[in-house]
Amino acid sequence: MSFASEPGRDDGNPPPVNIVIPDDARELARDVLAYHREQRARRRRQRLVRLLGPLRSRESGGQAAILPLAATCVALSMLAAAMLSVVALNPASAPTLPATPSSVGPLVPPRPAALTSLPAGTVQLDGRAEPVRSLTSSALALVPAGCDCGQDLSRLADQAAAARVGLYFVGAGAAIPQLAGLTTRYGGGTAKAVYDTGDVLTAAYHPDSLTVLLVYSDATADVRRNLPHDFLLTPVLRQLTQPGKQPAR
Repeated sequence: MSFASEPGRDDGNPPPVNIVIPDDARELARDVLAYHREQRARRRRQRLVRLLGPLRSRESGGQAAILPLAATCVALSMLAAAMLSVVALNPASAPTLPATPSSVGPLVPPRPAALTSLPAGTVQLDGRAEPVRSLTSSALALVPAGCDCGQDLSRLADQAAAARVGLYFVGAGAAIPQLAGLTTRYGGGTAKAVYDTGDVLTAAYHPDSLTVLLVYSDATADVRRNLPHDFLLTPVLRQLTQPGKQPAR
């Protein structure tokens, strides 16, 4: 007859177990969290073992399996260093290109190496004879007959006014009849007509096209021929109040 089913009787004689059942299930929260942390840590260790298994296994080559990985890292490092050396190329050793201006402004004609002295003689100015060499600190525009240079004369008049120097339109021979009209139309209200009746300036400079004499205070002249239509003489015009020939030091 078996008494295993009777209360308080245990035929197996197991060791005593101290089991405490809490009244509130929330008291088991810490134990549950610790259990889950332990399970996650165990899974991470298993993944790491699977990843590094071939490198640690003697059948897969052991430490010899690391060599290809190390060689790949070295090759990538060398490639990165080469690319950085190209990017950080020294500007001094880099090829240079001629600088290109961002915008093309008016052309400033260069000053000639030598100046010429105005010739002796007289011209007609305001109905009277005037010595050529008295027309200093000014610009003399020698206008040939039939010159289609009205726009250039107007541009010269504006620049002479900006530089605050005198301006004379000079004509000789067949150019004399048209000189007054050119002065009125393109002189900007500041230019004066000069009649070279004795061909003093014409014989000295032979103006086949518009020729500009930039006359300094010492009656020396800077001769400008074949000016481009966008010429800029204002910086030079501002210097005409000074002597053209600097004294020797």
